[in-house]
Amino acid sequence: MNRELVFIDEPALLFGHNQVTESPKDGLFMFGPLDASTNQMRIGVIGTRDGLTYFNKWARRLGDFIPARSGSTSPQHRPFPGFDAVFNSAFPVIYPEITIADQEWRSALFINDRWQAIYKTVEIFASRILQHRRQEDAPVDVWYVVIPEDIYKHGRPNPVSIPSDLRVKGKVTGGKKLAKQLITAIPLFQEDAEDVVPYNYEVNFHNQLKARLLDADPNVVVQIVRETMLSPSSFVDIHGRPIRKVQDEATIAWNFSTTSYFKSGQRPWRLASVRPRVCYIGLVYKRPVLSADERMACCGAQMFLDSADGLVFRGAVGPWYSGRAGEFHLPRTKARELIKLIVEAYRDKHGAYPQELFLHGQTFFRDEEWEGFKEAVPSETSLVGVRIRRAGNIKFFRLDKHPVLRGTGWMYSDRRGYLWTTGYVPYLQTYAGRETPSPISVDIVRGEADLKTVMSDIMGLTKLNFNSCIYNDGIPVTLRFANSVGEILTAGPVNNAQRPLPFKHYI
Repeated sequence: MNRELVFIDEPALLFGHNQVTESPKDGLFMFGPLDASTNQMRIGVIGTRDGLTYFNKWARRLGDFIPARSGSTSPQHRPFPGFDAVFNSAFPVIYPEITIADQEWRSALFINDRWQAIYKTVEIFASRILQHRRQEDAPVDVWYVVIPEDIYKHGRPNPVSIPSDLRVKGKVTGGKKLAKQLITAIPLFQEDAEDVVPYNYEVNFHNQLKARLLDADPNVVVQIVRETMLSPSSFVDIHGRPIRKVQDEATIAWNFSTTSYFKSGQRPWRLASVRPRVCYIGLVYKRPVLSADERMACCGAQMFLDSADGLVFRGAVGPWYSGRAGEFHLPRTKARELIKLIVEAYRDKHGAYPQELFLHGQTFFRDEEWEGFKEAVPSETSLVGVRIRRAGNIKFFRLDKHPVLRGTGWMYSDRRGYLWTTGYVPYLQTYAGRETPSPISVDIVRGEADLKTVMSDIMGLTKLNFNSCIYNDGIPVTLRFANSVGEILTAGPVNNAQRPLPFKHYI
């Protein structure tokens, strides 16, 4: 193939009443969501007394019209017409509430030992949610965990330093060193086994909370919300300026509502034109929090269907890290087992195996693991390996006031191309970026497929990020959340037996 430029049309989306448009906000506003229902979401909220007050006001605000960002005429800044007007059901304003006392979470969060601090802070929130699940009959679709800014600041790796006057002494234990030793040894004392539990978890409130709830009760879906997002004007510095810069209120409402609707178990939209019986897999690798072997990693896979449904599969833990940054590879048997899980799950849902299965990764596939992948699929399934990476060293410039158009493709060869998933969008009359847009590189590294078709599919997968209500993403959903999914899979002790769970648990 000669090197040539192509243009891939913007993928259209399907909304309620079988109506089609390319903008998520316009489609929801004019036609409603794909899974239109009059059933009201069932939510629960946990937070401090102030946090519950902020959420209560925000829940009522979502029922109102919220004007677009002041001064903007761009279609990307639409007014929010109200949750009921968009989704055909009101956002709940009466719901179960769980109050966490300030002294309770502060005495946990400010413990000197960060592993103990985050473990105990997560325990406060997780235990109350699980207790409600056990004691109450009324189901909850989504739990909103409203956190103070201090939990956000100090509940992450490399947190902001805790002032000395706030620090709390923790329990004296063998710490992380003892925890590593006990990976391969049986503790002599039960007390040692209990003391090292916090060190088996990542020092990250967000990831650890989701991981522990998934292990305890896979039916719990959570959305973590910062108090500063719900009420930015309530948090100001000595000059009266908000301590956190947030998006305009209408944009926040669109994103919050779309995520909430998706996490409640319903689809806001799907691709309008899809090739039937096609399955897309994004491979996920992450090294566990604790390991006696630096090569150890957990392998997972995100499966996305042509219906926009997604599942996350947890694969085996083993010495998959190659020693090169970002390079992970499975042995033949484990590669076969992982893909076998996926194709069987596809058959259970659709009654037949996929005709095409695309594996999206950020590295090449070794001969051994590719043979394992091939052994897992039936002869009727075409298996294709695609490497997708950012290509910041490639730039195109137009003799125009606008940058290169989103959807521009450069067919470098039959198996390699460059695709601009960001760029000027005529529908929005703008480019949502500050620098000259860069493409992603798309390489067909295994199997046979038409490169332009592969690139067209990737364009479609950039419009299935239900974690927000944006026109498009720059990375396909198969890879967009790979790091976050991997972090949750490995935020605690890895349990290979965990069943596949919907994607909504991980975003």
